Amino acid sequence: MTLVDVATEAGVSVGTASRALSGRGDLAPATRRRVLAAARALGYTRDPSAGGRPAGAARLVDLVLGSYHNAYSDEVTAGARSAAAAAGYDLVLTEERDTPDDDWPMRIRRRGSAGVVLGLISPTASQLAAITDAEIPVVLMDPQAETSRGLTSVRTTDRDGAFGAATHLAERGATRFAIVLGSPPYRYGRARNAGFREGLRLAAPGADLAAVQADWGGAAAREAALPLLRGLRAGERLGVFACTDEMAAGVYAAAAATGRRIPDDVLVVGFDDLRGARWLTPPLTTVRQPIREMAAAAVTALADAAAGAALAPSPIVLPTQLIERGST
Repeated sequence: MTLVDVATEAGVSVGTASRALSGRGDLAPATRRRVLAAARALGYTRDPSAGGRPAGAARLVDLVLGSYHNAYSDEVTAGARSAAAAAGYDLVLTEERDTPDDDWPMRIRRRGSAGVVLGLISPTASQLAAITDAEIPVVLMDPQAETSRGLTSVRTTDRDGAFGAATHLAERGATRFAIVLGSPPYRYGRARNAGFREGLRLAAPGADLAAVQADWGGAAAREAALPLLRGLRAGERLGVFACTDEMAAGVYAAAAATGRRIPDDVLVVGFDDLRGARWLTPPLTTVRQPIREMAAAAVTALADAAAGAALAPSPIVLPTQLIERGST
């Protein structure tokens, strides 16, 4: 079978068929799918030197993250690598760059990965189509948006974890409360906000709650928390829930700048339980999300899919756990 046969079967030009099979060019998803279906039906095998998805999937799993230079990505990589090795796959680290010429979906297609884990990023419809049209399965890890386009996702119990944080702060004697929210308000941030408010409503009805926003970083969280701590009156204890451990570290910095003591004046709970949480002074009470286990679950689901199992559209949810330390 030749490329001409594929083009004739799909009802497209030879050039269009070539672009569809190589993953190049801006084609309508339906056209790309029609060409790929024609190639499969005819048993057409493309010369690997021409690019495009090789015949059969390689023993590779791609992990795509926006950055590999932080404690979160270290945990994700460790969990994904262990699960890939256990299933007999190699792990490829792919960094998404927010530039128009970033062709990471095409690179994944050309190396014929058996599956892709997309962590903490929101792929465009065209990026997803470039992968899924080549029949490469995708799992979203901690998706930023609620809609997942019917794809399998792995996430944690964000709402329940924040609910427990509110209960814990109330039990530890906080008289006023504050929540440091992340901006933009991603799916998991909204869930943590809702869970904390619900937990506080039940644990301390009518309690004063202030909400401030920061850009998911420590420096911004420090600036957002400064007015809260400066306004703290004698005898009051402020219970602060920060939506990440990094933002909780910003609250620590604000407390130091205003002469407030943790946990005497300010009680702090974070979210994540990354390695730096226990190194803060005092060590940070936090809601642990099982990041390594989540990454491992995503890779295992892809390995099972490569073996013939179906990927379910319902999310895989792993539970959080409150880790009590010196900050409360």
